[in-house]
Amino acid sequence: MALGMSLGLFLAVTFVLCVGFDLLFPGKAMYESWLRLLPGFTWLSWPSFLLGLAESFAYGWYVALVFGPLYNFFAARSGRRERA
Repeated sequence: MALGMSLGLFLAVTFVLCVGFDLLFPGKAMYESWLRLLPGFTWLSWPSFLLGLAESFAYGWYVALVFGPLYNFFAARSGRRERA
């Protein structure tokens, strides 16, 4: 739970910071990357922003659900006692 919430919020905050950067510095904008990474995202409306925020949070949970068990599996095999 902690790993999923941490990664989900990390990616959501990163998304918000990147959107803010794109709005402040349009010449350096990277929103075209978001268009490819986030299905249904368009630049920029409130529904699209909220969709991108939700998808970013969901990607964090996806990483946690895949990475956490893999990390725990390999940590157990190597004799480490830490768990993700």
